[in-house]
Amino acid sequence: MNKNEIINLFSDFNKLNVLVIGDVMIDAYYFGKVDRISPEAPVPIVSVQNRENRLGGAANVALNIQALGATPILCAVIGNDEDGKLFNQLLEKQQLSNEGIITSTDRITTVKTRIIGNNHQVLRVDSETDKPLNNSDNQLFIKQIESLIKSKKVDAVIFEDYDKGTITQEVIDSIVSLCNINNIPTTVDPKKRNFLSYKNVSLFKPNLKELKEGLNIEINPRNIIEVSEAVDLLNKSLNNTLNFITLSENGVFIKDDKESHHLAAHYRNIADVSGAGDTVISVASLCLALNQPPKMIAEISNLAGGLVCEKVGVVPIDKDQLLSEAISKLV
Repeated sequence: MNKNEIINLFSDFNKLNVLVIGDVMIDAYYFGKVDRISPEAPVPIVSVQNRENRLGGAANVALNIQALGATPILCAVIGNDEDGKLFNQLLEKQQLSNEGIITSTDRITTVKTRIIGNNHQVLRVDSETDKPLNNSDNQLFIKQIESLIKSKKVDAVIFEDYDKGTITQEVIDSIVSLCNINNIPTTVDPKKRNFLSYKNVSLFKPNLKELKEGLNIEINPRNIIEVSEAVDLLNKSLNNTLNFITLSENGVFIKDDKESHHLAAHYRNIADVSGAGDTVISVASLCLALNQPPKMIAEISNLAGGLVCEKVGVVPIDKDQLLSEAISKLV
């Protein structure tokens, strides 16, 4: 691509509407300094200087979609609790719609609390449930998503799965089928529980750990032939159009039935890998919705994942920074 083509591609992101389905959470942060060890136990004492609550999980994917200029529609189930109220307040603060959010009396709202001392994560405390949706919540959730797809212009659907139970087999089957009938691309950021349930999707994006666990095999990420063979084995079960594997420091690998590409990782000063997968699936989904070829999808997504790793905490991509990097490295 030349410079103008990349600029036009990024501009076209603004025209897209993306449905994001998945497990949402609050990312809570305590930021502080560490200068001594506790006399009670051999652990650091973090003197808290600042606290923050951010949207996390599938909601961070929505934030990335928004940061890239597109319009996200977030579909999720939260608890009927104080954290659920806080989650809706955070949505409103970020100017995100809650039209796809369902409140359940059968669940709690997921909160991940990270303790950051001297710019490094010291501890994480999770408050969550990972049980699947009960039948009534499940049916209500499916109907809500189907209604949104039928009533709005939807250019892509992302499944952002964190194994917390929001995405069930019935949700996957119903929504993928509806999207395929309506020629809406579907993309998946999977976890272990539903790994082999995502059949006939447009783009499937596990990381190396998820690929190994999902197939129950060992894979040497430096041996791209092994990675490619694992993707072939995966697709015998799933029949997906594109498989896009993130390999951490070994870059990314993308393959369809006609071509495959391995792209090296770009050198970065890594501060925190939290949320990198959210950014990668967001960029890949927008590029796919705009009919970009596999190599270009992988190249821009690879750049984006590296950029967010330079920042502490879960933060969405900076579109202008990504555009600048894409022009400098891909033209």
